[in-house]
Amino acid sequence: MKILVLGSAAGGGFPQWNCACEGCRRARSGDPAATPRTQSSLAVTADGERWLLLNASPDLGAQLLANPQLHPKGSLRGNPIAAALLTNADIDHVAGLLTLRESHPFAVYATPRVHGVLAANSVFNVLNPEFVARRPMALGEPFQPAGADGRPLGLEVEAFAVPGKVALYLEDASAGPGFGSVAEDTVALRIRPTDGSNGGSNDGFFYIPGCAGMPGWLADRLHGAPLVLFDGTTWTDDEMIRSGTGVKTAARMGHMPMSGPSGSMAAFAPLNVARKIYIHINNTNPALLEDSPERAEAEAAGWRIAHDGLELTL
Repeated sequence: MKILVLGSAAGGGFPQWNCACEGCRRARSGDPAATPRTQSSLAVTADGERWLLLNASPDLGAQLLANPQLHPKGSLRGNPIAAALLTNADIDHVAGLLTLRESHPFAVYATPRVHGVLAANSVFNVLNPEFVARRPMALGEPFQPAGADGRPLGLEVEAFAVPGKVALYLEDASAGPGFGSVAEDTVALRIRPTDGSNGGSNDGFFYIPGCAGMPGWLADRLHGAPLVLFDGTTWTDDEMIRSGTGVKTAARMGHMPMSGPSGSMAAFAPLNVARKIYIHINNTNPALLEDSPERAEAEAAGWRIAHDGLELTL
């Protein structure tokens, strides 16, 4: 099983178009220690030919151009993306579907909640239903995604809810704490090949681009995993407030900071995860800078900071 990181930044990318924080300034200047990144998305394949897209970033067009593995092959029109799977309805995870509107056959997997959001917005009708199958996935029920032609991709996926929050544009202030969030609003994935060829582990890998906390049951589930790609949005909970780039904490946005006693580095320390990789990293996060003390601290704790084009094999 091969995993390709198409985009590793949070919404807005790095540098973000309207941001002049230190990291964004350095990235624009061509500083080699501040490598630009596009918005979060992965692609996974069991056979090297047909790929499952995990979240459709607004940067998807550029991501497809940047990765030859996803270029058309063997015919005048085509694309190795056989299916797309959405973990939530955030703009940085669904807007890229519009890039795939050119009568290309593929399937879209999402929870009924997310499918409802897509159905309620007529712009997504450009995905011709004669070519694009919209298929629901249930939480806690492993399934084998297939392309539009019904052929399985050789992968087993289980989606399950983790602590989080409804997409910003769907928040309902009148709904009380949580702004109307439900379990389907923040979904994690466990993915493994159906032929068992994943290095002797039954767990495959976990993709968790958004997560607001580490309850005991989630820690137990991740314990001993061979690979986890986890929410690395901010370094501290008050990062955006302190940097002057926003007014919300990481917790208010539905994310767990990397550092501190309640951060993800501390939460993962006893879990014996073989490979830990941060993804969905905000432009304000100093861990993006290769020469920062925050990057050194994360690496010393056994973490890798994802970059676009990173290839992984299980």
